[in-house]
Amino acid sequence: MTKFNNFVTKKLVSGAFQHRCFTAVSNTNIHQKHNEDLLPKPNESFMANIFRGSLMCKHVFPYPDVLTTEQKEFTNSLINPFERFFLGVNDAVRNDDNSKIDENTLTALWELGAFGIQVPVDYGGLGLNNTQYGRLCQIVGANDLGLGITIGAHQSIGFKGILLYGTPEQKAKYLPMVSSGKVYAAFALTEPSSGSDAGSIRCRAVKNNNYYILNGSKIWISNGGIADIMTVFAQTEQVDKKTGQKKDKVTAFIVERSFGGVSHGPPEKKMGIKASNTAEVYFEDVKIPIENVLGKEGDGFKVAMNILNNGRFGMGATLSGTMKRCIDIATAHANNRAQFGQKLKNYGSIKEKLAQMSILHYATESMAFTISQIMDSGSQDYHLEAAISKIYASESAWYVCDEAIQILGGMGFMKEAGVERILRDLRIFRIFEGTNDILRLFVALTGIQYAGSHLTDLQRAFKNPSANLGLIFKEASRRAASSIGLGGVDLNSHVVAELKPYAKNTAVCINVFGQTVEELLLKYKKNIVNEQFVLNCLANAAIDIYAMVVTQSRSSRAFSLQLTTAEHELNLTKALTIQASERALRNLRNATSKNSEALTKKMSSIAQTVCENNGVVCTGVLDLN
Repeated sequence: MTKFNNFVTKKLVSGAFQHRCFTAVSNTNIHQKHNEDLLPKPNESFMANIFRGSLMCKHVFPYPDVLTTEQKEFTNSLINPFERFFLGVNDAVRNDDNSKIDENTLTALWELGAFGIQVPVDYGGLGLNNTQYGRLCQIVGANDLGLGITIGAHQSIGFKGILLYGTPEQKAKYLPMVSSGKVYAAFALTEPSSGSDAGSIRCRAVKNNNYYILNGSKIWISNGGIADIMTVFAQTEQVDKKTGQKKDKVTAFIVERSFGGVSHGPPEKKMGIKASNTAEVYFEDVKIPIENVLGKEGDGFKVAMNILNNGRFGMGATLSGTMKRCIDIATAHANNRAQFGQKLKNYGSIKEKLAQMSILHYATESMAFTISQIMDSGSQDYHLEAAISKIYASESAWYVCDEAIQILGGMGFMKEAGVERILRDLRIFRIFEGTNDILRLFVALTGIQYAGSHLTDLQRAFKNPSANLGLIFKEASRRAASSIGLGGVDLNSHVVAELKPYAKNTAVCINVFGQTVEELLLKYKKNIVNEQFVLNCLANAAIDIYAMVVTQSRSSRAFSLQLTTAEHELNLTKALTIQASERALRNLRNATSKNSEALTKKMSSIAQTVCENNGVVCTGVLDLN
């Protein structure tokens, strides 16, 4: 965690912000250019900006719609072939039972173009963008998550680095192979000693003239036993340009199995996603041409994080398809099953379950396609939103599937119903591509870093106030208005009339959120990185705020377009906002309350005692003597 914290908080505000009160100042146009130079590079992320208590609505209002008519028509033309494949060719039960996908199924997938969905047409792929890819991911998620991992590990992360960082020569060589040449790809980052802490990897590549010699091993690599092309991360010796000192830095490589020295272990026996291949991969004196460095030497950590960030939106889209499948199964059972003289659908507890499942699905889908369209618009400011989407989707899908089993009762526990396989498959999604625990810290600390940079700018401004009156007065006006209940965040102009009261509740959450972030920065300063309970409270509040905003935007669009589902979408949004706004405010209160601070200390003490005793400490009830 130390290295992770250092990475996220590298530019965290260096001191406390001391200026709580401001005096209104006129003549604000002095040295305006200098004021602009003080400001950090504009960040278009909606979520980053609420850490400052401000709005940047470009990415969320109105709900994005980036596909052309031609792109929509082409995407729709692919839906039937993909659905027919899962109905007529793929057998998810057989895949799960055999812990592998048979060759005929894989061949059909290659013929369908499923392994090169986002590869440009010139390189043999389908050439789809992120939003189009997300729509096909929904079909995969609804039918077979194990098979989905095989596809996703191949293109969402396996060769994604070549798409993002590859040279023209690298793309020309490798993209045709992985898109239509029946050559599988894998992403090799995790090691026995480095899970979430990717900076601590031990796999090493030593430069030798025009080659790197790679040694080490990777564990739990999806497609590890079938991939012939891998994106591999290893420590390399680099010379610091400023100090001239040598230091280890991670570098990314494109490694071919044909280089020699690459081998793998047997397939891992797993709880779920059994159809996918997961194996340990070994590298022994693998000779990698220097032209196979991916990105710049020493930039491997950046390459890995951007690959993962870029691929996370697909998980939300995939799991929205899984959730829809579970809701369909549960609904069919509730509509047909009778107990105590009534259909299950008439009982209040079943209604509540189906409604909650539908709310979570709507928010998950709304997040996924907001983010995919942000990415397709060309923006790079989506990493917070992508992390939030991954957390929300993986936890919501688990809840939805679990509730589907509960609605089915004993039948849901049986293999025949097909839902128990989905539950087993779903468990991994809260772990891989960034555990939800780490991603919550990422969301909170990245947002705090952005807020902290703003406070640092104001500190600098007060050291020379006459040259920075514009910046100071702008902030003074914002705070003064907020303190008397004026100004602040207002979402009313972005939503339809029916949602204005709900948008007002969301705006309150955003205002309180920004104030809480500043209060915590003042209190903890740099030590905020060690306050994980507080950071989790902030992250959970941020997740709920984003869920409210994207659903309000999407349902407003449905109403404006007079879609037949508009009333239902508005109801989903209203219910979610009631729940999420209450949770968000509760989390924000907990982040600063004395009671929560005391509870955290107690919990820490309990955990320390448990660890010191290697488990449960309490005396057994029957062991009083």
